[in-house]
Amino acid sequence: MRALHLSRFSSLRAFGHRDFVHVWSGALVSNIGTWMELLALGVFVTTVTGRAEATGGIAALTYLPAVVLSPVGGALADRFDRRAYVAVGTLVQALLAGILTVLAFTGRLTVPAVAVISFLNGCANTLIGPAFSALISEVVPSEDLHSAFSLSSAQYNLGRIIGPMLAALVLAVGGPAWALLCNTLSFLAVLVALWRVRSSGRDAAQVPEELWPGIVRGARVAWQDRGILLVMMGTLTLSALVAPFIGLVPVYAIRVFHQGEVATSLLVTAQGVGAVSAAVMLGPLVEWLGRKRLMEWTVLLIGPVAALYWMAPTLHVAALAIVALGALYMATLTGFNTTCQLRVSRDLQARISSIYGMMLGVGYAGGVWLQGALADRVGVRFITVSCALLFLALVLTLRLLRPRAFDATETPSALAPAGAPSPSVHLEGPGDF
Repeated sequence: MRALHLSRFSSLRAFGHRDFVHVWSGALVSNIGTWMELLALGVFVTTVTGRAEATGGIAALTYLPAVVLSPVGGALADRFDRRAYVAVGTLVQALLAGILTVLAFTGRLTVPAVAVISFLNGCANTLIGPAFSALISEVVPSEDLHSAFSLSSAQYNLGRIIGPMLAALVLAVGGPAWALLCNTLSFLAVLVALWRVRSSGRDAAQVPEELWPGIVRGARVAWQDRGILLVMMGTLTLSALVAPFIGLVPVYAIRVFHQGEVATSLLVTAQGVGAVSAAVMLGPLVEWLGRKRLMEWTVLLIGPVAALYWMAPTLHVAALAIVALGALYMATLTGFNTTCQLRVSRDLQARISSIYGMMLGVGYAGGVWLQGALADRVGVRFITVSCALLFLALVLTLRLLRPRAFDATETPSALAPAGAPSPSVHLEGPGDF
């Protein structure tokens, strides 16, 4: 990998690696299209059904496959060349996006069709997500991994900024079909980027594990490593209690502020601004506070900030609050993901990433559906604020009972050489685009 000289800018160091730049750029274009589709479908479902439960249910269907398929995706990604594996999954996603586009242009787009294709897209995304995360670990050295994951989150959230703005314009001018078409075409950028990556592939001397033993080994590593286990439980809780603010943005904009796609676009874009800002600041903050302490602070603050967002008296106050919430959410998940990747050797990274994705998907799917259903019965603000404060209470309880719990997330010194196995996770001889 050819490196550029970006050492002065710790948050941007991963940009010094050619292959990472290709992956990052292709994913950015694709995510712009994805956010155009998400906003178009969110407004479509909320407008057609008028129910928060339906909007939350559709969002949940995208993440539901993670319950079963995420460990399978991780094990498969550790058996094959990750670049080719991601390319095949991208083609499947492009096909599904194309079907949605055709349905919209022919006037046959329905909520059940959106539900089915959302579920199938969730299956594809679940299967290739661990490979994409492990591919990032493959194209940058371990010392730049936090920068790489921060920038990867930044590109996802740049898509969150640009996509909704473009979607609001396209929806106003041409309707949902054109927004869906843009998403379909955006997958070409990923395929071109993967073609340009010089992936090292698997070690030819390394014999891949069988599928089921590989899944079991990854699960055992995640369970027996205290740092990874803590991160997994934190991811599950965060995704169930706080993360549904993402899927319920259309409900909040329409039900509370009585506005449609413009308000939805504003809130989604504001969250992206916060996340991108956090990505730029993460490098200096990690150097100043340390990765462990920064993770402790973001976990502690995200609950009350989420509650403030849901209690905002006006749309503009909500937009300001979601900037902070988006920053904290991105910083927290980046810390969690980096911890998981740094605590295992290369041959386990995709499997540990898949379990992390499973926790995120299970929590989010259950949380966004349940909060949406309860919002129809007791009010959007009451249930979402209660969940945010419950997360804060759980964090405070952990700090009270186990004040040094986060010490287990420190990177083992044995992992300093990139790809070296760690004694703390050595069980057998060693766990958006």
